[in-house]
Amino acid sequence: MVRVSEFDPSAFLDDDEVVAEYLTAALEDPNPDVFLAAVGHVAKARGISVIAERAGLGRESLYKALSPGAKPRYDTVLKVLQSLGVKLTVSPP
Repeated sequence: MVRVSEFDPSAFLDDDEVVAEYLTAALEDPNPDVFLAAVGHVAKARGISVIAERAGLGRESLYKALSPGAKPRYDTVLKVLQSLGVKLTVSPP
């Protein structure tokens, strides 16, 4: 029996360009949980506690906001993205 460990994208999110491409790809998915999960992976890569503090959130609140099915407030998402050093942009298809 071959044992395979679960893939952890956060281990590969060590470059700003990679992070931007990863989050952009996640935004293209119609399921909002995909984007929230991607933000969570980036936060993990950059340090959950650090990101939570920068965003003015408790660590548990950040986990809750990024969990599947969560409906975080827009301002919460913006604070987290700013804490990650990224911003949302809009462009025509």
